[in-house]
Amino acid sequence: MNYINIQYYKTKIGELILGSFEDHLCLLDFRYRKMRISVDSRIKTGLKADFLEQNDETLTEARKQIDEYLTGNRKEFDIPLLVIGTDFQKSVWNALMEIPYGSTSTYSQLAESINNAKAIRAVGNANGANAIALVIPCHRVIESNGDLGGYGGGLSVKKRLLELENYEGTGI
Repeated sequence: MNYINIQYYKTKIGELILGSFEDHLCLLDFRYRKMRISVDSRIKTGLKADFLEQNDETLTEARKQIDEYLTGNRKEFDIPLLVIGTDFQKSVWNALMEIPYGSTSTYSQLAESINNAKAIRAVGNANGANAIALVIPCHRVIESNGDLGGYGGGLSVKKRLLELENYEGTGI
């Protein structure tokens, strides 16, 4: 049996669950989010592995980089990722990684950036299925009218992350 090493990590934005598989970060998510079971199931099924609560170098490095980010001392993460999802989801997640620190995009802009302008709702669903929060910055996606939209960690956390990045847009 293969194992995904996991650790729970309490931060100022809430308790996170971190997971690594073969020296790659495959999970960095809010422990108590609504989609927890479906996200975990997708990762376990995709990797044909089960969770094992133990630390490793990848998780140690992830905690260090999360701390640096949350204190404003890191703008980009530098950790190998392993994303588990459909090709469409991966295209959305890759587009998310192109949104610069301190900037935002809308769901419709994200759909256009992957050459699928009509897929706004599907882009929103893929955004919500992101299992590697912060590193794949789904918090940087807002609604076209400037409202924050949704967030797996809750809207108060999304607002805090955008403020941390000194985003000056509307809706905050």
